[in-house]
Amino acid sequence: MRCLITGAAGFVGGYAIAQLAGNGAEIHAAILPQEQFSGGNCTVHTLDLCDAAETDALMQTVRPDTVLHLAAQSSVGLSWKMPQKTVDINISGTLHLLEAARKLPDPPRILLIGSGEVYGTLRPAQIPVPEDTLPQPNNFYAATKLAAESLAQVCFRAYGLPVICVRAFNHFGPRQRPDFVIADWCRQAAEIEAGLREPVIRTGNLTVQRDFTDVRDIVRAYELLLTDGRPGEIYNVGSGRAIALSDILDEIAAQTVCAFRTETDPQKLRPADTPVIAADIRKLQRDTGWAPQIPLRQTIADTLAYWRQTIKENAGA
Repeated sequence: MRCLITGAAGFVGGYAIAQLAGNGAEIHAAILPQEQFSGGNCTVHTLDLCDAAETDALMQTVRPDTVLHLAAQSSVGLSWKMPQKTVDINISGTLHLLEAARKLPDPPRILLIGSGEVYGTLRPAQIPVPEDTLPQPNNFYAATKLAAESLAQVCFRAYGLPVICVRAFNHFGPRQRPDFVIADWCRQAAEIEAGLREPVIRTGNLTVQRDFTDVRDIVRAYELLLTDGRPGEIYNVGSGRAIALSDILDEIAAQTVCAFRTETDPQKLRPADTPVIAADIRKLQRDTGWAPQIPLRQTIADTLAYWRQTIKENAGA
């Protein structure tokens, strides 16, 4: 299998390359010109998806069998601050990719990575949420992901382009940027342990509940969907259960060697927040047999270990 991975320099990209290349796939990794990327087991290409001609040229060069479309502005928080950039990357960039793919003599199977954020605020009776629930996004990031999904569905119905859509729920692990909540807290905890900050972790809204999965489990699901997913279908990918952010913070506290207190940081609060969300993953399990394998406690331990090592290396630089 020859697979083109967009957004390969991002958090999920490295894990996806390791998963797919480890099972024999030929990987072509697309990154932005300004990004640094040292991933092995792949051929690296530069690509700005906002440039339609450049996207078309790369697709013609690689001629992939499959495409894992990870490239996105993927932060809800940043989408409030940069709505136009979020639209440009998540909607226009996706359209350029779909158009370039359908021009090929043998169009590739495309796994389009969207988000469970598209569902918006749900009633308790709707949780865990199935794929046939009416999406009602309540932030710019979710709105752009739903728009990209709609474009993919049009391309499937109009042109037969074999696109499979994913609604991925929260995932985390080592190497995630600290503008995502668990990575941020693990970094702060590691800095407290190292004596680099006062024993305070600054948080946003701790009452919200989210569906968290280890990134290594997530990329296993993506690999299975690339081969076994049904074109034209939408799949939730998540753990299937919601956990409060306050419980996540308690687990981080249990794994750190020094006590800390919490303070609410107004900068980390969002204009609108979805109170509770969890995925109904029965469709994914039926078609692929996937199930998460790595417990939350282990992912937190690995993420803390990553930040401890990063801080140690930076101190010695």
